Amino acid sequence: MSADLDLTTAEWIKSSYSDGSGGQCVEFSRTFAQTQAAVPVRDSKNPHGPTLIFPAEGWSSFVSALMRAEFPAV
Repeated sequence: MSADLDLTTAEWIKSSYSDGSGGQCVEFSRTFAQTQAAVPVRDSKNPHGPTLIFPAEGWSSFVSALMRAEFPAV
């Protein structure tokens, strides 16, 4: 996996848990999941800011754990 992905072609998806009130908003992209095995994640309020790049398998495991409520509420 390369940290030097060209994200200009990324199609961003806002998390269904992000609301419109300007709070915590996360976007991710599936664009590179098949070709680079990577999932970029960013703050939707700062789309030109830093992007975290996760291995696709790790991102999938994380999302599955969230859906199963395996993390305590903060």
